[in-house]
Amino acid sequence: MRLKGKKILVGITASIAAYKIPFLVRLLKKEGAEVQVIMTESSRDFVSQLTLATLSGNPAYHLPFNPQDGSWNSHVEFGLWADLMLIAPLSASTLSKMAHGHSDNLLTTTYLSAKCPVYFAPAMDLDMFAHPSTKKNIETLLSYGNHLIEAQTGELASGLCGAGRLEEPEKILKIIINHFKKKDDFAGKKILITAGPTYEAIDPVRFIGNFSSGRMGYSIAHEFANRGAEVFLVSGPSTQKVTHPNIQRLGVQSTDQMFEFCENLFEHSDIAVMSAAVADFKPKKVSDTKIKKEEGYNLIELEPTVDILKTLGSQKKKQILIGFALETTNELENAQKKLKSKNCDAIVLNSLQDEGAGFQHDTNKISIIDKSFKKIDFPLKTKAEVASDICDFILKMI
Repeated sequence: MRLKGKKILVGITASIAAYKIPFLVRLLKKEGAEVQVIMTESSRDFVSQLTLATLSGNPAYHLPFNPQDGSWNSHVEFGLWADLMLIAPLSASTLSKMAHGHSDNLLTTTYLSAKCPVYFAPAMDLDMFAHPSTKKNIETLLSYGNHLIEAQTGELASGLCGAGRLEEPEKILKIIINHFKKKDDFAGKKILITAGPTYEAIDPVRFIGNFSSGRMGYSIAHEFANRGAEVFLVSGPSTQKVTHPNIQRLGVQSTDQMFEFCENLFEHSDIAVMSAAVADFKPKKVSDTKIKKEEGYNLIELEPTVDILKTLGSQKKKQILIGFALETTNELENAQKKLKSKNCDAIVLNSLQDEGAGFQHDTNKISIIDKSFKKIDFPLKTKAEVASDICDFILKMI
């Protein structure tokens, strides 16, 4: 009974894959979960309300009110009741509504009211799944802090074969069990994470920077927070959002500012993950006024910025310190040198030579190198999945 006492809210939308959900509800109940089902109006054409009510032990709702007596089926109460909300199968239509905040039925209003983690499992035909709008809507839901259960490749209802098939009930059950299992992985731990670029001012309007978006660091921060940690996220300029209450975001611009926060926080941290793309150099002199083109200013003298990772490595006591290395040549050799010279416990290596890795991508491809120079390679994954791999690696270390 691995889910004993857990309250699972299952949302069903109009997809032929809805036939799988009664099996999932039965599996959840067998594991001890309390299950409440909310359906869209059209989903009732694909699966029986009576079947779902019988298997869950609760009415399967689809209207915001009871037509017999006019009583309210409160989306607010559903949102507060659940420990986890699962929307499966998620059709293209409801995916779009969730991404854009449309609330025209009981399921979407409940989603907008949910205070718990939300998992969503898309299911649709391969051309719909491959459409740019679908990809964008999935990215939007992920940016809100929701969790994706990837669609699988296989035979579809249309008779075609491709991506868009709902994950099997047994696998979805395992994902839900692992969610609750991981929730306490880092309970009581204080985590320091850096993310994004740093900007080094040239004059009041120009700077030296890089293309980092901060996605990787923010994904790591949310993964730690989802696993029970208290997270301090020191972030350079980034459009990424914090969506978890366990994360305290500390915004900075320059390397010096990032260093000041990190040095103060590191002493009280159990784990530090330095994923920010910190500038290596800064202008030796910053102009107080905007430099005019006609002045013929053609030389900027640079000096090294403070080495945050190396400084923390020299101060390290019982903390676990994880560095990042983004390389373009001699990747492994350079990462190993960094691991040793900065006194890290591990280095996360990614290469700009790998397609889909590095800056401005939703995906990343990494290798993790430990203190004994053992190298673990991971395939290309979403940055949320990479964050999970990194947390799993650190969990084994402790």
